[in-house]
Amino acid sequence: MISRPLPQPHWPLWLALALPSLALLAAAGQADADLDELTALSGQAAAILLVAAIASTGAARWLARPQALIRHRRALGLAAFGTSVVHLALYAAAMGALAPMLAELDAPGIWTGWAALALLVPLALTSTDAAQRRMGRGWKRLQRLAWPAAALALAHGYLVHDGQRLALLLAFTLAIFQLYRFNLGRTAR
Repeated sequence: MISRPLPQPHWPLWLALALPSLALLAAAGQADADLDELTALSGQAAAILLVAAIASTGAARWLARPQALIRHRRALGLAAFGTSVVHLALYAAAMGALAPMLAELDAPGIWTGWAALALLVPLALTSTDAAQRRMGRGWKRLQRLAWPAAALALAHGYLVHDGQRLALLLAFTLAIFQLYRFNLGRTAR
C-alpha cells in the first residue's frame, strides 16, 4: 500500500500572506500615519507577490519537489490582488477625495496602476477550482493576463513610487525565471 502525505493546511500560508497588508492597514489607522509611504509600501508588496506568483512556474523547475511551489501559486496571486486592493484603499485615503484621484488619472504612472488592477480582477474572480473546470482551456488563456498586469504594475511602481530599482529588479528576476523555464523546456526534448 502506497501512503500519501497528509494534505497540509493552507491557512498558515494565507495568514502569512495577509499579515503585511493587515499591518499596513493598522498603521494607516494611526494618527501620525504617513499614508503616502504606506501606499508606496503596499504597492511594492503587491508587485513582489505578483512577480512571485508568475515566477513560481519557472522557479519550480529548480526544485526537487516542484509541486510544493506550484500548489501555492494561487495563494500568491490572490495575495497580490488583495494587497493591490489595500494599495488602492491607502491611495484613496492619502488623496482624501475622489476628485483629486480622477484629476491625475491621465498620468502614465497612475493609469498603469489602474489598468494593472483591472486586469487582476478577472484573474482573482476565476481563481477557483470550479472556475478552472468550467472554463476549461479558456481559464489558462485568461490567467495569462497576469503578464500584462505585472508589466503595468512594474511600470506603475517605476513611474510613481520611486521604485525604479525594485521595478527593474523584479522585471529582471521575472525575465531570468522565464528564460530558464523556456530554455529548460527546449533542452529537455
